[in-house]
Amino acid sequence: MSTLHVLSHSPFTDSRLDSCLRVCGNRDAILLCGDGAYALHSAALQTQGVKVFVLSEDMQARNLPLPDWADSVDFPGFVQLSIDYDKVNTWL
Repeated sequence: MSTLHVLSHSPFTDSRLDSCLRVCGNRDAILLCGDGAYALHSAALQTQGVKVFVLSEDMQARNLPLPDWADSVDFPGFVQLSIDYDKVNTWL
């Protein structure tokens, strides 16, 4: 079963990203939104091999470049991801 993990908090203010990475399976993906987009600067995401998406509006609002190991999605893309994965887990 695949899970889309949605992270909206900065990885530099708490440990949600680390907790998420510990439970991510090989069929899972992470969607960064809000301040979670700052995780694009996290070395942990680059080395995990998990599929990473970032909400394009949040990435642009924070003037963050898109690394080659991540994909950006708009709001309709976010909805499509939530359909494509069996479960959606939001890390509140």
